Amino acid sequence: MKVIDVNHLTKDYGHGRGVFDVSVHVEKSECYGFLGPNGAGKSTTIRHLMGFSKPQSGTTAILGQNTWNNTAKLQEKVGYLPGEIALPNGMTGTQFLKMQQKMRKISDTSYLEHLLKKFELDPNIGLKQMSLGTKRKLAVVTAFMHDPDILILDEPTSGLDPIMQEVFIEYVLEEKKRGKTIFLSSHIFHEVDACCDRIAIIRDGKIVSEFDPNVLKKESDKIYRVTFHKKDDWNTFIKQSYTFTSVNEKKLRARVQLKNESIPKFIADLCNYDIKDFTEYPFSLEDYFMKFYKEDKVFEGVK
Repeated sequence: MKVIDVNHLTKDYGHGRGVFDVSVHVEKSECYGFLGPNGAGKSTTIRHLMGFSKPQSGTTAILGQNTWNNTAKLQEKVGYLPGEIALPNGMTGTQFLKMQQKMRKISDTSYLEHLLKKFELDPNIGLKQMSLGTKRKLAVVTAFMHDPDILILDEPTSGLDPIMQEVFIEYVLEEKKRGKTIFLSSHIFHEVDACCDRIAIIRDGKIVSEFDPNVLKKESDKIYRVTFHKKDDWNTFIKQSYTFTSVNEKKLRARVQLKNESIPKFIADLCNYDIKDFTEYPFSLEDYFMKFYKEDKVFEGVK
């Protein structure tokens, strides 16, 4: 069942800004990663999913209902964490949470208490005095306090320290096990790789790749680094018909990129040399991602 359905969404703000013919489908109990740098179109897509913006063409739906036409109704079933947090001054975190409880008509506070403990949040502080990290934790608790079945997360760990980032990833994995459907937009590779069942890479408002990370890891080329004791062996080796990603004469070292079917022959060939060191480099989501940005000399926003 498609819980989240984006079909050929286009919103052109001019000068190449916006999203163009974006299609995304998220199944029940799936965590879907939306990976891209700042300005790629992630937040624009999410604003349409939340019914905050009307498409120029295409549609966005949650649970089969058009998000633009059913905004208020659908928001009752969604936990939305925006990328940028704006909280009112003049009240404490506790007062803010109580206000949100009344708005959402929450009488059972057990899940709220669970979230406060999980994220180590003491809300008895004035919102104006809160640090960025504390405000982010308050936003997390507020977004999920009604225990929704659908989570839409826009750069969710922005502002959290590394320990809390890990706590948040743990929370997402727990919620996935509970059957939640999760749409996670991020530019942090570790976060996406740890949580997501499928991942889409968005660039300049267009999806350039969609894949199952587990399948990609199995099917991707392998990279091996070989270091030799003798320069003669190194010289002979680098003349072989392998795909070399780098060679280092000073260290008598070379990196080789191989298809799975070529690995047995490669290992057999190495037996003819005096090898000092042999290392396999595991699949990297960051390396795969950067293939789509390799022509960019400067790439800001990706961690």
